[in-house]
Amino acid sequence: MRSEDTPIAPHDPVLMETEAGQAGDPPVEALAGRDVFLLESLATTRRRVEAEIAKQVVGQLDVIEGMLIAILAGGHSLLVGVPGLAKTLLVNSLAKSLHLKFSRIQFTPDLMPSDITGTEIIEENVSTGRRDFRFVGGPIFANVVLADEINRTPPKTQAALLQAMQEGEVTVGGETHRLERPFFVLATQNPIEQSGTYPLPEAQLDRFMLELRITYPSATEEEEVASRTTADHLEEVEPILSGEELLELQGLVRRVPAPPSLIRLAVHLCRASRPDDPAAPDFVKRWVNWGVGPRGTQHLVLAAKARAALDGRAMPNYEDIQAVAQPVLRHRVVTNFQAEADGQTAENIVASLLDLTEDWI
Repeated sequence: MRSEDTPIAPHDPVLMETEAGQAGDPPVEALAGRDVFLLESLATTRRRVEAEIAKQVVGQLDVIEGMLIAILAGGHSLLVGVPGLAKTLLVNSLAKSLHLKFSRIQFTPDLMPSDITGTEIIEENVSTGRRDFRFVGGPIFANVVLADEINRTPPKTQAALLQAMQEGEVTVGGETHRLERPFFVLATQNPIEQSGTYPLPEAQLDRFMLELRITYPSATEEEEVASRTTADHLEEVEPILSGEELLELQGLVRRVPAPPSLIRLAVHLCRASRPDDPAAPDFVKRWVNWGVGPRGTQHLVLAAKARAALDGRAMPNYEDIQAVAQPVLRHRVVTNFQAEADGQTAENIVASLLDLTEDWI
């Protein structure tokens, strides 16, 4: 292992094996000093976190990787899956492995915005008899917030999360309160129930960096689930990362260099999803109402950087863009009635766009 003060040379194998640029790209500044140390230790830290989560959750490695990518990139995640797939347990286990303050909000039709953000109460000074307003923070004042079944509450209450997710603060009674960093919202959603649910507005969906889909376990994994959960003991998850360490790793992800050609590819991919853009292919113009906005482009590049860092690589490549494109983009593509009539989904459209990327690089 390198020391913390050893830079990566221009032809260092750690940098060259992840080279994603093309001929003609200007040179990018390599990581050096403590960043090299952090990058090399991150791959080990990832394995330790995954091992702790595996004490309570069987399988779902792709989903766990996605959650770690979002957290390292400073983003939020939406977990979509049918009941009984351990969505809540997965978020709980992740929060415990990160040694962060955790809170759970069970979204229901009668939930009010103040139940999330907090409210002002009248407090009387016993010595003077004077009454003053005092703000009492709600469950949003935590590092990891589980918004359980987020689509079971009306849009007015869902909107209480918008300012917190985008700006890391909430405003109550005209006064703004900062949230403690790091701050993440991990929301769950059941895709099959329609009764008593409220679709998330596009503005709220856009705040989620990744939409992660949890699928049924394999037969072997389901046997393991049945064996563990019917026993009288479940291993406890031990904390691996502190909040301060996580903030440092988030800074590392921001400093991971991305070649200009990779950024151009991300921009081209997102712009091609917009039906009114000259770069949009015919199938996008036929099936899409609204495409991916600039925030999606930012999240695509950041997620690719975080994925590379999780693997201990000093630069993201084309495969990273391919790997994160679906969870970053599919919930941002709004299809039209023609797409529904033709049996096309946002996921299908993103996959078709990815098939075209080899012609763009």
